[in-house]
Amino acid sequence: MIARLSALYELQLIDNQLDELEELRGDLPAAVNDLKAQIQTLQDQIEGKEFEKKNSVEKRKQNDDEVDRLKTNLKKFKAQLYQVRNNKEYDALTKEIDHAEESIKKLEAETKALEDLIDKLKAEIKELDPQIEKLKDELKEKETELKQIIKANEKEEIRLRDKRDKVAAKIKKPDLNTYMRIRKALGGKAIATVNRSACSGCHNIIPPQRQLEIKSNKRIFTCESCGRLLISSEIAEEVEKKIQL
Repeated sequence: MIARLSALYELQLIDNQLDELEELRGDLPAAVNDLKAQIQTLQDQIEGKEFEKKNSVEKRKQNDDEVDRLKTNLKKFKAQLYQVRNNKEYDALTKEIDHAEESIKKLEAETKALEDLIDKLKAEIKELDPQIEKLKDELKEKETELKQIIKANEKEEIRLRDKRDKVAAKIKKPDLNTYMRIRKALGGKAIATVNRSACSGCHNIIPPQRQLEIKSNKRIFTCESCGRLLISSEIAEEVEKKIQL
């Protein structure tokens, strides 16, 4: 049991060091991710506007072609008016002429609306482009800064992660899973020691009988207040003396 408890505490000490290296990066990782998300959002907007603009241009072309066709027919119908032989033919032709003129009017109005929409989309895209460029410049700056910090601590981080892997390999899977679950829930430290009759994690007093049980190192205990795994100060001291982080 002492070996199990010692390995868990050693893992926590290594993770503490890795957490400190992570903290050196500050909010840069979050800032980088946020900038990437902003850029992607704007690029998606541009893509959507480009797609709408393309469809509008195609629709305008279709309208222009249809107007040309209707105007050709209209010219033909008007010419035929001089060749009608009775009122029935005249009424049929005037009906065709009225329909063609009305259709042309509607299509030209729609085309004008499409042209206004195309101009609006072009302007909106033009406004988004410099925003993206500005964000890309900021992203490049943040990424460079982050890479410099990572590079400065790269060797130390590799050394610690290698040591962590070796220590984790010695820990039983259920113990490791419990450790990781608590670590995730509490944002870092999953193990606490008994310090001045209290949990070093939450500083709540531990009952005397429980202190004796923890000190006996016969099983794994958790703090009833914060849920951290509790290690006796004796084991903590021995592990700290043994390892060189």
